[in-house]
Amino acid sequence: MESQHGKWSLSSSDDEDVPAARSDAVDETAKSEPPESDTFLNVFFPQSDPEPRVEPEASPLVEKYKDGPSPAAKRKRESEEAGWALSSSDEDETPRPGRRGTSPKRIKTEDARPPSPHGRVYYIEEPADFFETSFSADSEVYRFYLNKVTGLEKKFNAGAIHIKEILSPVFGTLKESVQFNYCFDIPWMVEQYPPEFRYYKPITVVHGEKRESKARLVQQAQPYGHVRLSFTVLICRKMMLLWYEEGFRVVILTSNLIRADWYQKTQGLWMSPLYPRLPEGSPETAGESSTNFKHDLIEYLSAYRAPELSEWIDRIKEHDLSETRVYLIGSTPGRYVGPDMEKWGHLRLRKLLMDHTTPVQNEEKWPVVCQFSSIGSMGLDKTKWLAGEFQRTLTTLGKGRAALSPETQVMLVYPSVDNVRTSLEGYPAGGSLPYSIQTAQKQLWLHAYFHQWRAETTGRSRAMPHIKTFMRASPDFSQLAWFLITSANLSKAAWGALEKNNTQMMVRSYELGVLYLPSAFKMSTFTVQKKVFPADSSSSGFPVPFDLPPERYSSKDQPWIWNIPYTQAPDTHGNVWVPS
Repeated sequence: MESQHGKWSLSSSDDEDVPAARSDAVDETAKSEPPESDTFLNVFFPQSDPEPRVEPEASPLVEKYKDGPSPAAKRKRESEEAGWALSSSDEDETPRPGRRGTSPKRIKTEDARPPSPHGRVYYIEEPADFFETSFSADSEVYRFYLNKVTGLEKKFNAGAIHIKEILSPVFGTLKESVQFNYCFDIPWMVEQYPPEFRYYKPITVVHGEKRESKARLVQQAQPYGHVRLSFTVLICRKMMLLWYEEGFRVVILTSNLIRADWYQKTQGLWMSPLYPRLPEGSPETAGESSTNFKHDLIEYLSAYRAPELSEWIDRIKEHDLSETRVYLIGSTPGRYVGPDMEKWGHLRLRKLLMDHTTPVQNEEKWPVVCQFSSIGSMGLDKTKWLAGEFQRTLTTLGKGRAALSPETQVMLVYPSVDNVRTSLEGYPAGGSLPYSIQTAQKQLWLHAYFHQWRAETTGRSRAMPHIKTFMRASPDFSQLAWFLITSANLSKAAWGALEKNNTQMMVRSYELGVLYLPSAFKMSTFTVQKKVFPADSSSSGFPVPFDLPPERYSSKDQPWIWNIPYTQAPDTHGNVWVPS
């Protein structure tokens, strides 16, 4: 097929539908989006030092690479062992390992970790100074951080953060933690805790999984008596709850708990202040923030209906969250009417923008920038959703209900094929960018909106994004009216869609993010920080993770489509991409 962004061709596997699940979450009703997993991709990665557990076979697809395992065999084993498979929750009872136990025998790291397409070098530890925390989170204005990326100049990681630092004693003396996520590698996750916390401090893993994945996680957790598994009927968003001797902290992030997500991808997170314990006898309303964060977090956790979380809800009630300056924005599946329509999805965002922002002069000229890592089905033309109800939400500023202006530009930042090909990971980075040919063919109109992934300001142009951000910028891109980091990709499933003549809101997946509004920081707008790294805690500029203004696709650019082959040009590691 031909389009203004090049010629696409279906591979032999494309006769079948893409698995019906959305990126980052599995929702059995959300048929329009692919999974975050890359399990059905068939990619060959030659290795000079192959993983010992993978037997070499001849590759019928890429003859020039005869020294490595076949794509099918290799990818199959990776998907099974890495836990990147599709998942959906069920209600079967699964025995949980004991909550506390003696220290297990040290597991040999090489055997505990899933095989990597990058070879054994992928698991070589970073230098010690890679994990040095060069800033104080409690002195940072916005508490928004990018992850550290292997392979960058050191200055571009100065002020970024790694999971080992998040869990380190720098931020508190850890007593217990909860990890909510979609993908887990439990041995790797446990290794990220500092030695003094690693084997004795209770960890609860909250996950929505189907039976075979439950069995895998139970097996992974068996050596760790302090790891408790909680399987829910909900698909879990990416969040940490950290309970310290000194207080309590929340982290909302975009990374899975697998090594690949903390290696060479652009990820982001919000880390809360350290919340102190309230005095004994404080009323239930005590410790609330001006953003109502405490109430919204408790409501969100209550939706899991997990007994293991009840004690955490009680702990949150006992702490002072009044210093929180962001708003929680979530999505939960369902059909909502009346006031409940504004509790979730894009109508929740619209309500907050209406109540807590004010109109600006010439606001129709303030563009909206949406950056994401997956795309769902949005209809036969832009008016069906994107340029209709969703754009109305994104362009809301204050109480005014002005008509949609054709002058307001919507810019979609999504990696092109060349962005992926020339990235640090090469074509494998595309396994986390699940835009399918089946969806793309139905919405060619969308590609006129696309802009390149460019992040020279953070040194991350070659670190493909798994982060998702949305914002409203001034015409010269020096100011922001608001900024959102979220798990929600560009889809109706994630953000919701109006039904029944706009009297009902239908949401099909679970999402979680935090919204930054200038009013919560006693500002009229956020000034965009021109130089993000090395980080300066005294700066009042907002650290947007990519370059503004975004660069529009050229006529030769194509959006990355993850389930068609790319064999005309090799990637940075000399490989091609052949789905099966």
